[in-house]
Amino acid sequence: MHPLIMVSLALLIETVASDQPKQVLPGCNYTCGDLTIPYPFGIGNSTAQHHTPCYMDSKFELTCVNNSKLIRPRGIEVLDINPQGQVEMKFSVSHLCSNGSSSSNNTEEANRAYLIVSPHTISSTENKFITVGCDSYGYLNSNFTGGTYSTGCLTRCYDFKPKIVIGNNTGKCTGLGCCQVDIPSSMKNITIEAFKFPTSTLSKENSCSYSFIAKQGSYKFSVDHINNLPNETFPLVINWAITNESCQIAHTTNSYACKKNSECVDDDPDYDGYRCKCLQGFEGNPYLPGGCTDIDECATKTHVCKNKANCNNTLGSHTCFCPKGQTGNGTKEGGCQKVHLNATRIVLPTVLGAGALFMIFFLIYQRRKFIKLKEKFFRQNGGSILEQKLLQRKDSSQIAHIFKENELRKATNNFDESLIIGRGGFGTVFKGELDDNRIVAIKKSKTIDESQIEQFINEVDVVSQINHRNVVKLLGCCLETEVPLLVYEFVSNGTLSEFLRTQGKTNDLTWKTRLRIAVEVAGALSYLHSAASIPIIHRDVKSANILLDGTNTAKVSDFGASRLIPLDQTEVATMVQGTIGYLDPEYMQTSQLTEKSDVYSFGVVLVELLTGEKPFCFGRPEERRSLATHFLSCLKKDNVFEVIQDGLWNEENKQVIMEVAVLAANCLRLIGEERPSMKEVAMELEGMRLMDKHSWINADLNVEESPLLAS
Repeated sequence: MHPLIMVSLALLIETVASDQPKQVLPGCNYTCGDLTIPYPFGIGNSTAQHHTPCYMDSKFELTCVNNSKLIRPRGIEVLDINPQGQVEMKFSVSHLCSNGSSSSNNTEEANRAYLIVSPHTISSTENKFITVGCDSYGYLNSNFTGGTYSTGCLTRCYDFKPKIVIGNNTGKCTGLGCCQVDIPSSMKNITIEAFKFPTSTLSKENSCSYSFIAKQGSYKFSVDHINNLPNETFPLVINWAITNESCQIAHTTNSYACKKNSECVDDDPDYDGYRCKCLQGFEGNPYLPGGCTDIDECATKTHVCKNKANCNNTLGSHTCFCPKGQTGNGTKEGGCQKVHLNATRIVLPTVLGAGALFMIFFLIYQRRKFIKLKEKFFRQNGGSILEQKLLQRKDSSQIAHIFKENELRKATNNFDESLIIGRGGFGTVFKGELDDNRIVAIKKSKTIDESQIEQFINEVDVVSQINHRNVVKLLGCCLETEVPLLVYEFVSNGTLSEFLRTQGKTNDLTWKTRLRIAVEVAGALSYLHSAASIPIIHRDVKSANILLDGTNTAKVSDFGASRLIPLDQTEVATMVQGTIGYLDPEYMQTSQLTEKSDVYSFGVVLVELLTGEKPFCFGRPEERRSLATHFLSCLKKDNVFEVIQDGLWNEENKQVIMEVAVLAANCLRLIGEERPSMKEVAMELEGMRLMDKHSWINADLNVEESPLLAS
């Protein structure tokens, strides 16, 4: 091929590629007929990335038929896609026509219109529900949280006079032969039904009833439509969201969809979930890997400057300036004025120079003061003690990292509140990204007792050496702040408490997952009690302190209330701390903290896994407020399966669930010495998981005692 032709062809290909809108993944078809398809929606797979779908997930998958018609699953035609969160599609009319007889048995044609848009919702602001006909009424039915709800409207023509309708109602749907109502928010799966009143005033004529949802302004009423509506479908608008999660929860997941220079939006009640939008000053598709790009306000004439020459584009914004020799702010309102030179030629530079020199000295002074303050906090928080301990450590792989404050400020965008992933009695937890791209959880404690600094450093030293797959890893700390910061590995899938309250499925697979989680938590606590270099009592075992990763593997977290136990002691006297519903009654009475206090709290977690209920709730009847008390009462009366979560048990797993219930009862004994150790509990649960029989099922349950109310 001639070199000139090759160059021309290359330029042509480059030009075509540059014309492709930045709304789709590379190698993806972005049109179907006259429609443009923005990501996260898409058709088929990418030609640039083998087997990579052109859509985010299955709910955004579309099909292009004959390169002219865009189709959703179930064959619904898509008319338009708005990247900001709406899709326009065709939807059928429900109709009922009769042959003029007053008997309802002479119905010639009747149908219903169905539509499933879950997990998206039907827009309540962009659509209307409409019924057309005489002596007609229509229902719009939908399901919400297991119940069926309906709305609708009716029209009656007791004295049908087309002239009145034609003169006063053409093009309008106001009740004369046509009625309309608003759509409720958050409708997903709907059924539309058209009906006629049994004794129609138009019984001598063929008559029809029509009911449908239509985009506002898409339907114009005419009297001819009463018996012959020409349309079989109308455009309808749905609201789409990425998932039904809130922004706060979505931020903590690996599937968070909002990319660079974009923000999460979940404040519209008409949407069930969150969407993404570009930050102000940016444009593009916030879901694509590259995120949104900067708008050059100077080039697009969206600036506020006097003219383009006075405009300087910045990331996400722009600034205005005046050229050398002029004063002013360079804006359209302020403008620029020439400087009249006189004595200011000499005086102004002198003043500016002196001012600049003063600022330099001031900044140096402030920096030195800031460095000294950091050094003070470092010494005050036991930094020297920790450095000595780390130097004595032989295994370098187990050494806790001492982070600089500016590292953690950069990782959390200066502790931006939008990155908060948890709050508790001991502090706030932020999600952060270190310079090496590691995602971490940074705990900012509220206070620390200066008299306990040496113990705190000792705990950091010991806990950082814990290397167990079911214990959240402490990576290090920062001691340059007034209150130390702790840095942990980031666990992506929320807490066990959230898992139990939001799981929709309660089948056998979920029970196996719950039993595995129980085995993992018990193993972790057993390790802390007996295998760590110094035994550790967690002191605040609860479902909210058990994190789950992407595979629902459990990781015990939050050692803010933990206590190290010297090897020659079995109990420690402490001020009672913990969470209502989980507290060991013996610990509350004696203030003596032992390993068996963790066993009691773990017993409550086991009951949560069995029942799905909160450990304590004032909204329940008095006898059921304490979950542990109510559970033991049911076990004693031999009706424990009344409190097991609906759908969790079946004939195959009933025996194992009963064994776990008995094990939980043993953990909840009032006297700590009568409770099993965490090592024994872990072995029992592992045995149950392997479907082996264990020794406690035939033992005397001895559940006649009732635990004290954990309050």
